[in-house]
Amino acid sequence: MSAARLWRSTATRAGNAGSAAIEFALFVPLLLILLMGVVEVGLAMYQAMQVSNSAEAGMLYAAKNGFDPAGIVAAVSNATGTQGITAVPAPAQFCGCPTAGGVSPVECGATCADGSPPGAYVRISAALNHQTILPYPGLPLPSTLTAQSILRLN
Repeated sequence: MSAARLWRSTATRAGNAGSAAIEFALFVPLLLILLMGVVEVGLAMYQAMQVSNSAEAGMLYAAKNGFDPAGIVAAVSNATGTQGITAVPAPAQFCGCPTAGGVSPVECGATCADGSPPGAYVRISAALNHQTILPYPGLPLPSTLTAQSILRLN
């Protein structure tokens, strides 16, 4: 290899030496933004599952022990390791008739459309105020994650 050719190949390699570092420095902020978004969505989904599990735990408590508001609230609050889950609104007992769209509340002495007496139901709710890891301008956060269960007692 001639000296001129060797000098040209060395000069070309030296001119490209910093381009990888510059490309990496431009790509890292985008990568971090995407990573934070994935972590934020994952945390919100996990907390939503915990809220749903808490409402289900309150329902299971009511199925086993009947309508006991203090016990249901304790079951909802202590069902998971997630701090801040509350039974809001408070557990409520009501009379209702089953319909195709769910349970329709009625007076306890009334009769349902099919002529049967209404059943006794319990509505159990769970809620958690979700806080974001970082503030996101323009997004309506923090938000409240909620879940609800309805159980027929008789």
